[in-house]
Amino acid sequence: MIQTEIGTDLKKAKLLLDASEIISIPTETVYGLAANGKNPIAIAKIYAAKKRPLSNPLILHYKDASSAFQDVTTIPKEAEILAEKFWPGPLTMLLPKSKNIPDAVTSGKSRVAIRVPRHELCLSLLNALDYPIAAPSANLYGRISPTSSAHVHEQLNERIPYILDGGICEKGIESTIIGFKNNHVLIYRLGSISIEAIEACIRKKVHINNKIEDKKAPQASGMVKHHYAPNTAMFSIVQKHKEKDLSNCGFIGFDTLHPDFPVENQFLLSKNGNIDTAAKELYRSFHVMDANKFKSIYIEFMPESGIGSAINDRIKRAIQKYTP
Repeated sequence: MIQTEIGTDLKKAKLLLDASEIISIPTETVYGLAANGKNPIAIAKIYAAKKRPLSNPLILHYKDASSAFQDVTTIPKEAEILAEKFWPGPLTMLLPKSKNIPDAVTSGKSRVAIRVPRHELCLSLLNALDYPIAAPSANLYGRISPTSSAHVHEQLNERIPYILDGGICEKGIESTIIGFKNNHVLIYRLGSISIEAIEACIRKKVHINNKIEDKKAPQASGMVKHHYAPNTAMFSIVQKHKEKDLSNCGFIGFDTLHPDFPVENQFLLSKNGNIDTAAKELYRSFHVMDANKFKSIYIEFMPESGIGSAINDRIKRAIQKYTP
């Protein structure tokens, strides 16, 4: 049986990764389940520990932009502009991969997802390695993403040897994933960098392409219909009329308590209405409400502007599991 340890020992983290083991690492978005991104044996352990379908590709994390761009064959001008503006940071780019990227990372696809994280401890680890880190979120497939070492331990205890503790994640939701096709910039996953910020940077409209056609494999992480879900059934607040008794139900709201639920059963994402705070608190609210073992959880959608659209994307995918 694997004994899962939580700590801040960079040397231990490096030794484990060098030995083809998997560990959890902190980033500014969510905690990742990390392996040597050039080692197919180590990458296979990610899929096994998460119970993740092999058809769902991973993201490679690099110490800097020049290292990341060395592993792709084409770099559009917009990619250079966006990297200059947002790296290190929560932006992932899907670009044609070079031959030295294992198919295990990309699920056999021709493009690889790359990014440079903005987290001091994570970057210190990356700078100590001579390879990029492959890392999806450090949770069981389809479950709630982790924003603390405790969240990782809750789901992956005895499945991985080490959790590198970097505190609470600053952003709280995953990176935005973009790609480039026929002179268009496509968003495959809404995330911590808003559509508005990307459009302002490149001075052109982007196109959202974050849904999967029936029976087709996802192009990038976070595209499957139901994802990020707690074990407790979760529904949109507009469905609460179907519940006769709300006394054992939870409510997750933006900034205002709901009169139909007991106060102690409610979690407000931002009492002062700050959308960035709401993003940071979203997954923690899922974990907290799930632990309360309510009959069901009801949640309201956020304002759609800025990062609100990414929060709403996560809510939609979480409730999709329980919505016919």
